[in-house]
Amino acid sequence: MLALAGALGASAQSDWRLIGSSAIASSLAGPITGPMNKVWYSADGSLLYAQTRSGKTFQTLDFETWEPAAADAPGPPQTFAREPGRKPDPSPMAQYFSLSATSSEVWGVGRQLFRSSDGKSWDTLTSYKSDSVIGPGIRSVAISPNDASQLAVANEDGVWRSLDGGLTWTGLNQHLPNLSIERILATPSGGRPARILNGSFVLELAPGSTVWHGLPAALPLTEDAHKQAYSSQLGAEISTFAASSDGRHVYAGSSDGRIWYSVDGGATFLPTATAGEHGQTVERLYIDPMKPEVVLAALSGDGNHVLRTFNAGRFWEPVGSTSLADAHAVTADRVSGAVYVATDKGVYWTRFEFETGVMTTDLTWTSLSAHLPAAKVVDVALDPAAVQLYVALEGYGVYGTAAPHRASSLSLVNTADFSTRAASPGSLVTVVGPKVSAVTGGALPYKVWNNLLPSGETSDSQIQVPFEAVGPTVSLTLQTTAGTMTRDLPVLPASPAIFVSQDSVPWIYDADSGMPLDRNVAHPGQRLQVMVNGMGKVHPDWPAGIPAPAQDTPVVAAKVQAYLDRSEVPVARATLAPGYVGMYLVELELPVVANYGAMELYVTADGQESNRVQIVIVP
Repeated sequence: MLALAGALGASAQSDWRLIGSSAIASSLAGPITGPMNKVWYSADGSLLYAQTRSGKTFQTLDFETWEPAAADAPGPPQTFAREPGRKPDPSPMAQYFSLSATSSEVWGVGRQLFRSSDGKSWDTLTSYKSDSVIGPGIRSVAISPNDASQLAVANEDGVWRSLDGGLTWTGLNQHLPNLSIERILATPSGGRPARILNGSFVLELAPGSTVWHGLPAALPLTEDAHKQAYSSQLGAEISTFAASSDGRHVYAGSSDGRIWYSVDGGATFLPTATAGEHGQTVERLYIDPMKPEVVLAALSGDGNHVLRTFNAGRFWEPVGSTSLADAHAVTADRVSGAVYVATDKGVYWTRFEFETGVMTTDLTWTSLSAHLPAAKVVDVALDPAAVQLYVALEGYGVYGTAAPHRASSLSLVNTADFSTRAASPGSLVTVVGPKVSAVTGGALPYKVWNNLLPSGETSDSQIQVPFEAVGPTVSLTLQTTAGTMTRDLPVLPASPAIFVSQDSVPWIYDADSGMPLDRNVAHPGQRLQVMVNGMGKVHPDWPAGIPAPAQDTPVVAAKVQAYLDRSEVPVARATLAPGYVGMYLVELELPVVANYGAMELYVTADGQESNRVQIVIVP
């Protein structure tokens, strides 16, 4: 149990972790990233420099990891235009040049990389059949001063390197901070993959993967369609919009700082009071899920960058200081009053009571970016339980950390997937917030664990629901470092949840070796052991707080079933997990399948479904 709680405990606020990398899976010679303009070597050949399309320059010493180039780094060397006798690429975008004024060697860049000793006969260095193995849009080539066979290329898909004069290529994009990201569409929660918007494409990060994958579907066209429709309807350039969960309340913001409000799902709109100042753009809107009249707006341009209305826009007031840089997104947790904003200069937070009339103009924004790369933050999001904070950094990808409002706002979440699903007899519950010393509920004591991070800071507390607990709701009294608190805990006879890491990697093991699945990859006919929370009572009875025995392990009383892409798979056994407290083990055997690839796995207990996690079936 100590190991479990330590793995799932909250990290220090500044302990940001990179979610995936800044690269995208491809069918080319390696993962790709965003477009690059230039690539060149240092004079001694020890460093490779690369310039992104946005003008940032990075350097690598080991040809794997990249860092911002030193202030005194040399700029790209001059190239010398050449008009070849014969052009292998007739495209008007193709360029021909030499790397020195006296060289007779000519390079051609465009759809492919070409090399010629005389400008008439050409070798193609990147082609396979008619395609380029490193992608099209080549813009720059460099030769190592130490070895003429070491080539580097910059193109629309990143930076590439050859050690044999162009016979074979590898990508240098895995850790190159040049990922184009506009928005976080889904956080990695409960076994679900993270998703981001990359230009007009949606990228997904499967649990256990480090590289983003493009989805078959492009940008949800409904969003662009709504913006276009609202623009035509309102006679303004609509830059963003937001709708309440029921779809009735819709707010639309424009590129000139105005906001409109609809109570009929966007059929008709009324203007709100002037929100932004002249020249500002409404970048993002957040609607309070409990009170759609309460809205936060993030704006760029000169003026206040975060505004709040609590009366559907009859008037707006600034949130906190006016010293924030341009804001691109805003989100909030109503329960704690925490507000987070993504800006050109980092991510900030503050808090206030989400109640009518409470002024927000005297609040102070606190930076959370001390341990993040220095880059524009283009989006900010909380996971569904509002305990993990995620930001999207221009070029660098997605980072996550424990949301700082957790420290003073107590909440109860499922230990397996950090969701707010109901507990069950015997299940583990994580208390997010102040350290807990004792818990009682329904006259029953609850076992409490408090764990220490390596830094010595306390992490979240875990409690185990007694097997004798009876729902549908138990009122808990918690003794904490912030005083005595009470919280209602929903309790069902069974409420299963598959354990996942903070980055949504499910706790699934090979039943024969006991080893975790490598990158969630499994095989037909393989026996798997799935670690689950909340399966309810067991036979024979077992006391809470005591590790389950290795022999004669108590069996789950509920009917347990498992499903792979909604097709039932056989369950060999469902018991308490031997040697653990509050954890259950479900063993199943994968069928022989006709189709391979990513599939959803979930379990049920007496019909109650768990979260759905992804595994990849390969032959």
